[in-house]
Amino acid sequence: MKSKYSSKYIVQGSLLGLTVGLVFLAIAYVIGVLTNDLALTPGGILDLHRIMPLFYIFDFLPIILGAFGFFVYQKISVRINDFETTLQENISRERKLYRFVEKLREGDVEAEYTPDDTDALGKAIVSLRNDIRQSRLEEEKRKKEDEQRRWAAEGMALFGEILRQNNDNIEELTFQVIRNLVNYVGANQAAFYLLEDDDESDIHFRMTACYAYERRKYADRVIPWGDGLVGACALEKEKIILKKVPDGYLSITSGLGKANPKFLMLIPLKMNDVVHGVIELASFNPFEKYQEEFIDKVSESVATTIATVKINIRTAKLLKESREQAEELALKEEQMRQNMEELQATQEEASRQSAKFISFSNSVNHTMIRADFDVDGTLLYANTKFLQKLEYSSNSEVEGKHISMFINKKDRTWFDDIWSTLSKGGKHFEGDMKLLTRNGNDLWTIATFTCVRNEAGGVEKILFLGIDTTDQKKLSLDYEGQISALNRSSIKAEFSPTGDLTEANEKFLLTLSYNLNAAKEKSIFEFVPSSERKNIERVWDDVIHGIPYEGQFRMLTSNGDERWFRCTFTAVNDMYEEVAKVILIANDITREKNMEFETQRQTEQLKKQEEQLRQNEVELNKKLREAKEEVRNQFKEIEKVKIRNEKTLEGFLDAIITTDHDGIVQFFNKAAEELFEVKREQVIGQSVRILFPDNAAENDEFLDAYLDPNKEKITGQRKEITILTKGGKELPVLMLITEAKVGREITYTAFIQNISVDLF
Repeated sequence: MKSKYSSKYIVQGSLLGLTVGLVFLAIAYVIGVLTNDLALTPGGILDLHRIMPLFYIFDFLPIILGAFGFFVYQKISVRINDFETTLQENISRERKLYRFVEKLREGDVEAEYTPDDTDALGKAIVSLRNDIRQSRLEEEKRKKEDEQRRWAAEGMALFGEILRQNNDNIEELTFQVIRNLVNYVGANQAAFYLLEDDDESDIHFRMTACYAYERRKYADRVIPWGDGLVGACALEKEKIILKKVPDGYLSITSGLGKANPKFLMLIPLKMNDVVHGVIELASFNPFEKYQEEFIDKVSESVATTIATVKINIRTAKLLKESREQAEELALKEEQMRQNMEELQATQEEASRQSAKFISFSNSVNHTMIRADFDVDGTLLYANTKFLQKLEYSSNSEVEGKHISMFINKKDRTWFDDIWSTLSKGGKHFEGDMKLLTRNGNDLWTIATFTCVRNEAGGVEKILFLGIDTTDQKKLSLDYEGQISALNRSSIKAEFSPTGDLTEANEKFLLTLSYNLNAAKEKSIFEFVPSSERKNIERVWDDVIHGIPYEGQFRMLTSNGDERWFRCTFTAVNDMYEEVAKVILIANDITREKNMEFETQRQTEQLKKQEEQLRQNEVELNKKLREAKEEVRNQFKEIEKVKIRNEKTLEGFLDAIITTDHDGIVQFFNKAAEELFEVKREQVIGQSVRILFPDNAAENDEFLDAYLDPNKEKITGQRKEITILTKGGKELPVLMLITEAKVGREITYTAFIQNISVDLF
């Protein structure tokens, strides 16, 4: 950039050189005239030049000194202008820095400031602002993440407690789950659909709980398997999210009106890829990602609990029915045994007491199934019970038929061996026998085949007696199937009253990594850790005395690893009401317990992180106080510089006027008072227009732009204008306008130089 200079200083320097030259020339003339005794007249001066030709050179001395003054003052003017420009730039930069520091002190970390390459202080403050801004962003992000983790951990603990407290009533459990889920995640309404699959021909979902607008709703609904969104969610076994819910889809409203939710989520409750139900959540706003993850985790825990509750209920029901059937079967077996003993005694007495035998036969015909066969298997006689049970209407349909007609083809192989033994007079047969009715149905009996001998001791015929046990047999087979299913889905083991293992299913052995022989060598007290020994002994004593136990226990695998189980210990009594064995039904909940322990660990970790955050906050506040103190010291230094600059401007020979954007005078130095012949107290805070006549800017674009607040100022150019002093004197001046912008504040500084010269 080319340096500028002021014509005022050039004119002053030229005039000063010219004046000094004339003075030296006049002194030389006087000395020369006096020395040569000449008159100080033009003629004497001409004679002096003839006498001393050196005076021809002295005649050029004013011009030489004037030119010397011109060049010297031109250099001085350039230096002064450079100094003024540098000073103005420093003032502008310091004002910007001051505004920037003020915003930082007020807590505005978004304030902007662009320092120069040489502005070390500005760079340091900008770096401090960036550090504070980054620290705030990181702290807000960390607080948000910690709050989300704490929210999820507290929620998992809440639902863990709900699942533990309400696991004996499915309807209350499902209601508590959706009520707390709606309130915790900020949804508007929810429904719980439980899968009911007891009847394979009618598998459906039943709404067991519905909650909306902080009220329990009673909307009993049944949805067939595969129907609607609930059925689709169960079939696909995946979560369904609708961000645009069809109008009329939800029918539950509040007392204040009805509004269609904008967001719908259906979550399948599955465990080991088996669906046990569906939770439906509706909300006016979409859920956050961390909320969806929390809902998924809660759904997994709910599915596990629902599956366990259903298994426990089914197991308890099966055990109860099995116990009742076992008691009934034992009673019937005892009755059958007594009947068979009586029958055998009667047969032994038959040869001696025929009359009694006939009477007994008549009574047997009324109570038992009876048929007589010859040794070849041909039916000789069948009583009414036989005909009724085998679905025949008369003896003519069965008499003369072979016994194989009443035996299923699958059973003939083993039955033929029995018949061959009987036909040869062998040992009688007692046991379960399945007969085939006329319509192809199975008839289960407790049967006896006995040889009736003649007087010679040979086999005269074979007597069949039986009792219908078809219903009991079907129940027994059904119980066996259910117990088999129970063995496949749950851990089952049987213990003696002293605690020794007597039987265990495959799931028990796989879970604890034992084979059956090794497991039978241990008792229940050896499967638990030593720390649980007293607890299991107390529980076992209660179970032996008829108090069933349901709860959680740790057990050790063969490798010494710990596994958590939700256990049910139930004593089974024999017909004498004495404990015959103790049955253990359990489910492995190690994963659930690990999640619970992990939640507790994360909670502890969150507490430690909160403490660390508090410590970091204390340290950050300390650094902020130090930074504020440093900024305050720097501000004081800036104030000193500002005052020093104003004092410097005050000492300038040129008039200096500083105005704001509206033209209000803010600074008016001593030179301006002398130039305009007005006191600064009369100008400061007033419009700059009072310094100029009303018509001063009519033909001057430069001055018109300066005096009008709404026009853009012509800056960086020196313009010659004429001003009118307070005394009415017109003065030609050079005026330069500079602009300074600090934030939104704009100031204009006018440098006015008087170029009028008083020669006399």
